[in-house]
Amino acid sequence: MVASARVQKLVRRYKLAIATALAILLLQGLVVWSFSVLEDDEPGEKGRQKKPRPLDPGEGSKDTDSSAGRRGSAGRRHGRWRGRAESPGVPVAKVVRAVTSRHRASRRVPPTLPPEAPGRQNLSGAAAGEALVGAAGFPHGDTGSVEGAPQPTDNGFTPKCEIVGKDALSALARASSKQCQQEIANVVCLHQAGSLMPKAVPRHCQRAGKMSPGIQWDEPRVQQPMDSPPVRIAYMLVVHGRAIRQLKRLLKAVYHERHFFYIHVDKRSNYLHREVVELARQYDNVRVTPWRMITIWGGASLLRMYLRSMQDLLEVPGWAWDFFINLSATDYPTRTNEELVAFLSKNRDKNFLKSHGRDNSRFIKKQGLDRLFHECDSHMWRLGERQIPAGIVVDGGSDWFVLTRSFVEYVVYTDDPLVAQLRQFYTYTLLPAESFFHTVLENSPACESLVDNNLRVTNWNRKLGCKCQYKHIVDWCGCSPNDFKPQDFLRLQQVSRPTFFARKFESTVNQEVLEILDFHLYGSYPPGTPALKAYWENTYDVADGPSGLSDVMLTAYTAFVRLSLRHVATAASPLADPLCRLALNGTPKSVFSGTLGGCWGHWTSLWPCSAGPGAPTSQPPWCGSTPPMWWPRPTTSW
Repeated sequence: MVASARVQKLVRRYKLAIATALAILLLQGLVVWSFSVLEDDEPGEKGRQKKPRPLDPGEGSKDTDSSAGRRGSAGRRHGRWRGRAESPGVPVAKVVRAVTSRHRASRRVPPTLPPEAPGRQNLSGAAAGEALVGAAGFPHGDTGSVEGAPQPTDNGFTPKCEIVGKDALSALARASSKQCQQEIANVVCLHQAGSLMPKAVPRHCQRAGKMSPGIQWDEPRVQQPMDSPPVRIAYMLVVHGRAIRQLKRLLKAVYHERHFFYIHVDKRSNYLHREVVELARQYDNVRVTPWRMITIWGGASLLRMYLRSMQDLLEVPGWAWDFFINLSATDYPTRTNEELVAFLSKNRDKNFLKSHGRDNSRFIKKQGLDRLFHECDSHMWRLGERQIPAGIVVDGGSDWFVLTRSFVEYVVYTDDPLVAQLRQFYTYTLLPAESFFHTVLENSPACESLVDNNLRVTNWNRKLGCKCQYKHIVDWCGCSPNDFKPQDFLRLQQVSRPTFFARKFESTVNQEVLEILDFHLYGSYPPGTPALKAYWENTYDVADGPSGLSDVMLTAYTAFVRLSLRHVATAASPLADPLCRLALNGTPKSVFSGTLGGCWGHWTSLWPCSAGPGAPTSQPPWCGSTPPMWWPRPTTSW
């Protein structure tokens, strides 16, 4: 009895220490159990040693990674990927992701490769290029693939060579589809075999060094009578999103019946495409590309889109244009059409491209021209290092340019090895549109026609615009210009060099600067012009289908409509009518978001309650304003 009481007394006195000790023992047991589970999952487990593994216990790649902003970079201890037949029961995605695993045991089992047929052996040289490029299985590239890339051979991921290099292995691990993985593997195999990139490119320019003459703005000279007919311009508009109203405003500012307008709408922007097609039907000199592509920032698809559009413009019957000018919906003219035509007519043999400067080595490193890239799955994957072709001058800068018809014909139709080999080189280049046309022109017989000015002014602020905002679509860091605001108007009035366009302008950010530009160029709008201080953008259209409207947004829009209908039903409302009853009928037909006087709101268009004649009922409920503000009905006139 006495001993039992003494034990109880000791337990009460040291109960905290005992509880702590028990907790430590429990934690240690959990740690030991977790490590035992990890050991069971290792590829060296006895029960799994019979399965062939795709990993080599050799040391990782010696490639260096100099990009600080690279997304999803893998560790240094990457192994190698050997070509093999896919093992049944082992998912390819798991095998690929095993390449980038950081938990690598030193006791890896070497891969056991089955003997390959002659056609399946590792390829090199010209035979490798023919075998890989000629392989066909998938459709010719997906929406994010680059035309001309080696296509996958079947639905399984089967590398044709031993892939070495942490950039390529990381890309294989992160690619989401087997088709993209196969394309990456094929490109890397060709590159490792030395048959992907041209070693040297011929140069036809008779002058050494870079050609960068400048032309100053001479207003009296431009206003002199022209000795030849005025030039005609082919505008290439590359647009995406849903900002049809801003696009119409741009077209109104640059439109002339003597010019031609060719519009490419991104394949993901279906609403904008429908609106642009309807707009183009009203004009003989406005057309929409019959094909559409997904173009991403920095992708090779953008260059392919430009080259295909140029060929279309050259082959349209009756479109005898002299200059090619590319614009986006965020561009806007800073001088009138008469001034632009007069200037280009005086310089009808010049090509206007903005160069980065004269430090080529810095530009090559900054632009990633010494790195190999491939686009698939709407992503630009970095795959390793490469050499710049010998014999040429590499240049680049802005991907907004003004090109003569003769140079466009040369790029599209020539059989010159200079163009053919540079097109191959830039197919696997980051931001190819910012360098391809510069490099071709500076090494072509027309090199002396280059003017180091793309006739634009861009609102660059590196501290605000260079924050690596494109890491989700490119394995690199990129920059974007800032939006112009009224306080930047003095920058738009360039006097030292000729500029005719500026970027960027976004009405959702600031519309006042566009009103200032319009007044400066064309004077005031007529009195009573509606909605000058308002801007709206479509956020949903019934043609988008059910996927275009989430449950959360449907609930919000429905609530706004009910509040609006309740307000209309009151006797104090100017829209109240005792003979008319308004009610919510199904889901919205369309929804617009916009601003009026600094207040953001939504314009919701509903289906009519009856099946009889009559337009749909439109109710514009505004959130955040008291009393409710009523928005003028959107107009299609521009």
